[in-house]
Amino acid sequence: MKKALLSAAIGAAVLGAATAASAATLQDVKAKGFVTCGVSSGIPGFSNPDDKGEWSGIDVDYCRGIAAAVFGDPTKAKYVPLTSKDRFPALQSGEVDVLTRNTTWTISRDTSLGFNFRTVNYYDGQGFIVKKSLNVKSALELSGAAVCVQQGTTTELNLADYFKTNNLQYNPVVFEKESDATSA
Repeated sequence: MKKALLSAAIGAAVLGAATAASAATLQDVKAKGFVTCGVSSGIPGFSNPDDKGEWSGIDVDYCRGIAAAVFGDPTKAKYVPLTSKDRFPALQSGEVDVLTRNTTWTISRDTSLGFNFRTVNYYDGQGFIVKKSLNVKSALELSGAAVCVQQGTTTELNLADYFKTNNLQYNPVVFEKESDATSA
C-alpha cells in the first residue's frame, strides 16, 4: 500500500510539473493569437511546402489540430522549418511553441533537455538502402562501407551503435539536411 501511495505521489508531482510548463506555453500561445510549430525542412507526407508555399503533411495537420483545439481555427498555425540540428535550440529558446516534426522520444530528451513529450504520433524503423548490384544480403556485410546519414539525428547515433556492436568499420557521410542525405 505504501509503495502504491509513493508511486501515485511521484506521478502526481511529475504530472504537476509538466502541466505547469504546458500551461505557461498555452498562455503564451493564446496571448499571441497563433501557435508556432517546428516542422521538418521538407519531408513529403510529413511537412512539405508546395510551389505556392502551402504546407501539407501529417506534422502540419497535427499543428493545425492544435490551432483548432486552442483557437477553434486551424489557420492560426505558423510553420517554422527546422533541421535536426536546429530543432531543440528553437524549442528551448521559444522560437517555436511545439515540435510537430519527426523527433525520437528518448529519456535523455525528456530529462536533460527538459522537454515534455506528450504522445507518439507514428512509429518508424531504420534500415540500409544498398544498390542491388552489390548483392548485399545482410547489413553485417557492410564493414568498410560509406553510409549517408543526417546530422544530429537519433539515426546517426544508432548507426554508430550498430557498427560498434557488430565490430564493423564504416565511414559516416554526414549531411545537415535529410534531402541531401537521401540524394547522396
